Amino acid sequence: MRTILKAENLVKTYRVGQVDVQALRGVSLDVQEGEFLAIMGPSGCGKSTMLHLLGGLLTPTSGRIIIDDEDLTAATDARRTDIRRRKIGFVFQRFNLFPTLTAEGNLRLAERIHGGNGADDPERRREVLRLLRLEDKMHHKPLELSGGEQQRVALARAVVTRPAIVLADEPTGNLDSENSALVLNMFQELNYRFNQTIIMITHNPEAAAMCRRIIQMRDGRIVDSTGGVLL
Repeated sequence: MRTILKAENLVKTYRVGQVDVQALRGVSLDVQEGEFLAIMGPSGCGKSTMLHLLGGLLTPTSGRIIIDDEDLTAATDARRTDIRRRKIGFVFQRFNLFPTLTAEGNLRLAERIHGGNGADDPERRREVLRLLRLEDKMHHKPLELSGGEQQRVALARAVVTRPAIVLADEPTGNLDSENSALVLNMFQELNYRFNQTIIMITHNPEAAAMCRRIIQMRDGRIVDSTGGVLL
């Protein structure tokens, strides 16, 4: 398998008043293409900071991140934005959908942002919405959808342009157990059907068990890495 993401000795230090706080303390990680990876750990252990670094939303104090053979940390701000736009899809705990756009409209906007103004693939949008069981909701706006449906639209938006990596930050945190299971099953199907690389932060052991690998973090470090057990 090909290494699609490589993090080397990542350190992230925040200045809080007169005190330096180390959120990450030398984290190294290799992710293979097609992995479905969970990152777990107690609040404050650095997992969200690491996800934001891997996605180019933050820059490390030191260390290096290689995504799909491109050095994210050595890139200019403009180049980093371009790498993030072309190669990374984000799914957050809050759905962050545009409320005035339909489900399909949110996907179409993602195509334009990630693929340029000429990007417009109605068949791919329909395919993704069918896969996520949203074809009959494609003309509904977010307020006309349930929480689980909104999260599935957010997931569809993240994968419609087939990014190299999808980063998901507690994607089921606001959902009930039924909708959580549905969203996680969709992640798993995307991973197996399209070989989509997914890195997911979760507090939920059942969610983590659906992943192929589980990384445990504590105090800004990776302390364990094991294979997941598919449910």
